Amino acid sequence: MENATFKKLAVQPENPNWDIFSARKTPLYNKENDTRSAFERDYTRILHSLAYRRLKHKTQVFFNISNDHICTRMEHVSHVESVATTISKSLGLNTELTRAIAMGHDLGHAPFGHQGERKLHKLSMQYLGTSFFHEKNGLRFADHIELLEDDYRFWRNMNLTYAVRDGIISHCGEVDENGIRPRENLIDLNDFTEVGQFQPATWEGCVVKISDKIAYLGRDIEDALRLHFLEENDLAELSELCRVNASKAINTTALIHGMIYDICRNSSPDAGISLSDDGAHLMNTVKAFNIRAIYRNPKLDPFIKYSDLVIEEIFNLLLGIFDGENTISALQKKAHEYPETCGAFASWLTKYCDMPQTLFDSSSETAVKCANEKIYGTLDDEKTYTQAIIDYISGMTDTYAIKCFNELITY
Repeated sequence: MENATFKKLAVQPENPNWDIFSARKTPLYNKENDTRSAFERDYTRILHSLAYRRLKHKTQVFFNISNDHICTRMEHVSHVESVATTISKSLGLNTELTRAIAMGHDLGHAPFGHQGERKLHKLSMQYLGTSFFHEKNGLRFADHIELLEDDYRFWRNMNLTYAVRDGIISHCGEVDENGIRPRENLIDLNDFTEVGQFQPATWEGCVVKISDKIAYLGRDIEDALRLHFLEENDLAELSELCRVNASKAINTTALIHGMIYDICRNSSPDAGISLSDDGAHLMNTVKAFNIRAIYRNPKLDPFIKYSDLVIEEIFNLLLGIFDGENTISALQKKAHEYPETCGAFASWLTKYCDMPQTLFDSSSETAVKCANEKIYGTLDDEKTYTQAIIDYISGMTDTYAIKCFNELITY
């Protein structure tokens, strides 16, 4: 049964902020006989995007591209969507908005999971003096990077609604908190400069935020067990967690089921999106176990060093080619040595630069039909070019980053 109290707070046309939540920077082109709402349209725009498709080859926690049963970023997104939609439906919130936020919440994740994110943050701070975190990068992709082809074969920016964009940048679930409530001010989303700086503006966004954490805790343990990552003392600690919480298992199914029920029973407009005290304790205890036994496990050290090396070498090669307005030409010349790393990057850049079409090579035919924002201008500034490199690398899959790196070490 839906929670009637929350139903009054859902993002629906009756909501006093509906016009803001459903607004886009510019109107989308019309589709004849379209039965979808604004948020349903956002959902399908994200689903059809290349950035979403690439999530299937991005690390969640464990880099194991040869094992089909290890969680990838795309599977994680599916779990979040499932958890958040179930909670949202029970509370009487807008499930169409919830699904759209959940579907898009990790669009900005770098290759190699959080380790790739940390490496890009270091490079961004060193060369640009600005932070890099995947929530902020997700908004950047939604607003400026990711392109969709319209009915007239022109490529345009995603142009999502405010509520979905807000849910993407404010979904950070790393902070231990309970009783999540929406912020009151509908700020410019570019004001986000730190991870978790502001709460979501909608109850639906709050649901996705807590669902993000629910979705990964048990799944990461399952992968650690499958890969024989845990020691005997870790397994004993897991058994103790089960005993204390009267549970048969600490896994994806058990945690998701129990926490969904707990949230639906304990949440209210006054208390926020809340777990019971016991539920919050369990979540924090499992997270603390994961941090110690999984995320900070020395067995991850080789992966950390390797992913750092891959990203840094690609970054250094591309940065060294900068030549002002001649950069694209320089990249194209270098493409005979590094067709993937330099040639593909040159083609990608042309979609976002305001330059003569004579610079576009035969592989860049798409660029001439791009009606998107030209965020890199004429590419005559090194900082702009550096930002472009970080944007490009952050959109890579693990497998593509490795393909580019292998190109650098093959003589």
